[in-house]
Amino acid sequence: MEKKTGNGQYVEQAVIGLLKSLLCAFVISGILLVLLTFLLYKWNLDEGKVTVGIILIYVLSTFVGGFVAGKLIRVRKFLWGLACGLLYFALLLLVSFGVYRSLQGSGANIITTFLLCAGGGMLGGMVS
Repeated sequence: MEKKTGNGQYVEQAVIGLLKSLLCAFVISGILLVLLTFLLYKWNLDEGKVTVGIILIYVLSTFVGGFVAGKLIRVRKFLWGLACGLLYFALLLLVSFGVYRSLQGSGANIITTFLLCAGGGMLGGMVS
C-alpha cells in the first residue's frame, strides 16, 4: 500500500488517472466505430441498427473508461468513473459543436446520451 504524502499528490494522481481513463475510452470508441463502419459497409445495416451500435459504443467506452479510472485512482471509484463519463460526454458535445457549429439532435437525445455516458462510467467505476 502506498504512503500518502499529501493532498497535492492525491489530486495529481487523480487527474492523471482520469486523463488516462478518458484516453482509453476514446481509443475504445475509435476501434468500435471502425468496426461499426466495417459492418455497415459489409452488411448494409439500416439506421436503427446503426443507432443501437452507437449507443452501445457510448456505454462500452465509458464503462471501460470508468473501470480504468477506478483501477488507477482506487478511492471513490464510482465518482471517478462518473467523472470520466461526464468528461467523455462533454468532449462529445465539443466535437459535435465544433464540426456542425450547432448541437445535433433533440434535447431528449442529448439528455439520453448524457445519462448513458454518466451511467456507463459510473458502472465501470463500481465494477473496478
